[in-house]
Amino acid sequence: MTRTGYALAILASVVLAAAARAQINQTASADDTARFLAGMQVSANSPLIPLAQDPIAKQHAAYFDTAFGNLEQVRLGKIRAWSAENLKSPSPVMFYMFGGPDFLYADAFFPSAETYVLSGLEPVGQIPDLMRMPRWSALQGLQHIQGSLRSVLSVSYFITVDMFRDLNSGPISGTLPILYVFLARSGKVVHDVSLVHLDENGVLQPGAGLQPWMPARGAKISFSANNGPMKTLYYFSTNLGDDRSRNNPLLQFCKLFGRGDSFIKSASYLLHMPNFSQTRNFLLNRSALILQDDSGIPLTYFDPARWQLRAYGRYVTPIFPVYYQTKLDDFYRRTEPSPIDFGVGYRWRPNESNLLLAIRDPNAPETTSSIAPEPAPAPQPQYRPRPKVEEPPFPFFPFFPFGPPP
Repeated sequence: MTRTGYALAILASVVLAAAARAQINQTASADDTARFLAGMQVSANSPLIPLAQDPIAKQHAAYFDTAFGNLEQVRLGKIRAWSAENLKSPSPVMFYMFGGPDFLYADAFFPSAETYVLSGLEPVGQIPDLMRMPRWSALQGLQHIQGSLRSVLSVSYFITVDMFRDLNSGPISGTLPILYVFLARSGKVVHDVSLVHLDENGVLQPGAGLQPWMPARGAKISFSANNGPMKTLYYFSTNLGDDRSRNNPLLQFCKLFGRGDSFIKSASYLLHMPNFSQTRNFLLNRSALILQDDSGIPLTYFDPARWQLRAYGRYVTPIFPVYYQTKLDDFYRRTEPSPIDFGVGYRWRPNESNLLLAIRDPNAPETTSSIAPEPAPAPQPQYRPRPKVEEPPFPFFPFFPFGPPP
């Protein structure tokens, strides 16, 4: 190589290194990151524009345009119309226990909430910084996000095994990328994202927390709908099972908001179990309204002196018949429930879904414990014959404190 050629090679390497350092020093905004992960157009001056032009990113955008377009037409648009018709006096706070990062349905059913508190077992992960990732790594993350959302985009609930596999095997991990996608695809502008955690007393603390045994790690996201008011979304990774030695930190944190609206969907029937009494009692005592499918609180826990109940849809045998509710079946037979034109929950196919709307009497006192439930079902419960329906995919429950149901 000549002296001139050698000098040009050195100059080229210096230029490339400087360009790489400049890219690393650039930071994409939280909103541009959310829009990129969601397959949507980023802002005109975003440093993510070159990445968004990659064929893999364009394929990702096309896939999500189709998937979310279908979801809006088949389900979310109908849910919003139903909510506007039936949830007339929503609270400013919305609790969604056991929902994981499912902001899509939280927003569709409760669009006017100012504060959303979501929780699940799935880990939060780190705040994605796409500009500090190798190009191939960021693009690979898009493919993992597609895989993790496949079930919720088609059948309305997460298959936990899929989400754990896809979001913990890629470079963009945890539930934060899912929340980013759902916020962007719901038309929200993401302003700020921070990691938080709760201490033993349920007090919100900054950062993820240093101890591996922190009771609840989470994220706090500030967002708005276009030019609307600022709203807050909290997601916490925590176990809501009973711990007799202490009060649950997440429930203590939620008490600070006063009464709110609660939503329960595809909740693994955990609130049917005796070792979720603290969460069940919290929801019954601290909710102005509870909207749930049959995987939520069994009907027998609702005191008719405190709750006005309305049934929607159709109650069919649960995917696990051991959780069949005689009282709920009788209630549906007596009350001529209003139909719903969308699927939701484990029974997501048309004419198989159910929703129970429980509106609390504002003058009713709080209780310290639930009323007595029905006796625990037998291993092979007897129930009335129901029309045969096709089974949905197995929901892959997050965990079973007493082993899987019979």
